[in-house]
Amino acid sequence: MQAQIQALLAAQGGGGARTGPNAGAHMEVAKLAIFNGEAGKVGGFITACRLYLKMKMRRTSVEEQVQWVLSYVQGGSADVWKKNVMEELESGEMEYETAEEFFTNLRKEFGGGEEESVKAAELRRMEQGGKTMEEYVQEFKRAARGSGYEGRPLVEEFKQGMNRGIRRKLMEAENPATSIEQWYRRATALDRNWRESRREEERMRKKEVGGGKQEQRQSLPRPLVWQRRQPLP
Repeated sequence: MQAQIQALLAAQGGGGARTGPNAGAHMEVAKLAIFNGEAGKVGGFITACRLYLKMKMRRTSVEEQVQWVLSYVQGGSADVWKKNVMEELESGEMEYETAEEFFTNLRKEFGGGEEESVKAAELRRMEQGGKTMEEYVQEFKRAARGSGYEGRPLVEEFKQGMNRGIRRKLMEAENPATSIEQWYRRATALDRNWRESRREEERMRKKEVGGGKQEQRQSLPRPLVWQRRQPLP
């Protein structure tokens, strides 16, 4: 498997700039930092790997993607874990159906539970406040990754953090949202419509105020102008 990893690295490093529908595979991507098993860095490492796989290795097999990620796992306790995983893959004892399944295993091994507890605490503190729903959803999604929350508990945390008016309208809907994705979409649409309505009301108010001032100016009597009488010749 070491030879396969080296071949993958060489293949990913070759080739010049190209254009066209497959140009994404040849775009320049920042080189990944080596992951040595430090718990606080596992989340960032996985995020960087996901980005690289999406941009450069989308058409490769899951086995090749896993091998490539393992090539950046080096040092300390990570070396021992990497060796065990490689042996299990070669012997057929373990097989990943998706790269995400491998990332889950990686996170469980090196996350140590500390990252998950931090993410969960951040999720529980999150509130929409003055942010748009789009902004709140993106921040909530970021905190939800690796927090351990999923399904109904994740929906409940999202509901608790959004502004009360939007939450009430969504909960009183004829067909309430059930999945977290439905809550994201409906809350975003409702918030966007509400903000657009407020902007339209503000425009109308300014227009009415401006029209009233103009009408007032037109209705005022014209000031009398006294002309000095010229002496008779």
